[in-house]
Amino acid sequence: MDRPLRRTLGTPDAVVLGLGSMVGAGIFVAPAPAAAAAGSGLLLALILAGAVAYANALSSARLAALYPTSGGAYVYGRERLGEFWGYLAGWAFVVGKTASCAAMALAVGTYAWPEYATETGVAVVVALTAVNYVGISRSAALTRLLVAVVVGALVVVVAVALGADAAQTDRLRPAGDTDLRGIAEAAGLLFFAFAGYARIATLGEEVRDPARTIRRAIPLALGLALALYAAVLAAALAVLGPDGLATTEAPLTDTVRAAGADGLVPLVRVAAALGAAGALLALILGVSRTTLAMARDRHLPHVLTAVHPRFGVPHRAELAVGAVVVVLTVAGEIRDVVAFSSFGVLVYYAIANAAAWTLAPGRARIVPALGFVGCLALALTLPLEAARAGGAALAIGYALFILRGVLAR
Repeated sequence: MDRPLRRTLGTPDAVVLGLGSMVGAGIFVAPAPAAAAAGSGLLLALILAGAVAYANALSSARLAALYPTSGGAYVYGRERLGEFWGYLAGWAFVVGKTASCAAMALAVGTYAWPEYATETGVAVVVALTAVNYVGISRSAALTRLLVAVVVGALVVVVAVALGADAAQTDRLRPAGDTDLRGIAEAAGLLFFAFAGYARIATLGEEVRDPARTIRRAIPLALGLALALYAAVLAAALAVLGPDGLATTEAPLTDTVRAAGADGLVPLVRVAAALGAAGALLALILGVSRTTLAMARDRHLPHVLTAVHPRFGVPHRAELAVGAVVVVLTVAGEIRDVVAFSSFGVLVYYAIANAAAWTLAPGRARIVPALGFVGCLALALTLPLEAARAGGAALAIGYALFILRGVLAR
């Protein structure tokens, strides 16, 4: 019998883990490519991404309360739609989010030590894998500290930028440099920044009173992240304008520089590195739990189901995920994986919404229906290269699923 995980997390811990993965994953990486797609319609794209994410959050919360075990939409798809759809959700999540882990590791290196970004990223992956290995309560405590530092720094950036002489509030209004497709593409890219609340659902086996905790934690974490993103993007747009934001490599650093606050640049760099590290910590946590769930069903090697007798964590799954992330960190680029990750996570949530649609008839199906359509629409408007790469990854997963069935006969 597989060893269960320990239920040690309360609502504040779950909110912090979700918020930590969202804040670091998005605000330091996604604004520039999203601004390039949406132009002055960037805030509309944020609202659209947030609406789709909120529908997903409500569906995920309902499902997580009903199935309080590790795995998230992998479990929901399997239980409500059938084995293949659960497997496909899990595969999309693991592939997309493992790539996101590499992006976050590279972001830490880029801000903390640009000359040795890759080496620094690898070192951070090793260190955070070790933190996760010795227990989830320690992971939650570290994430709480990182979130406090990052949110505090972002509030300072917003206040300085909006109060600067260079700020022009007319830049916040949509102009003739955008269209509906550009806004939709930007929303798909910004969705990358919201996907962190999935960490809460994948930790369903490790929270106390999951029916209550998860229902409260997911919408709360998402709402806090949306408010913070809106303030930061408004500040960046007001100071840099859509063209300046679209071409920058470091949006928030350039924002404080343009606001005439060069002295804050070191603070922003430290906050960016810590935010990306917090996101990486939560991402490794979530991917390893989905890996655990898939290994329990033998869609991945069953050896990964081992739970450490002292620390109560899936230590082999965590070590395996950490090793793969190290390899991708050495080989990858930050911007290249944002759209690819968004594609995989949008597929994951489309399946979660389809699963939630089966829970109840009538008007209760409106939210999952909107979430399902929204996920597919945003996935189809992502850059063509990302759609092709995501489709190829799903095809590989499908082939492995068929192969497993043939070998099992």
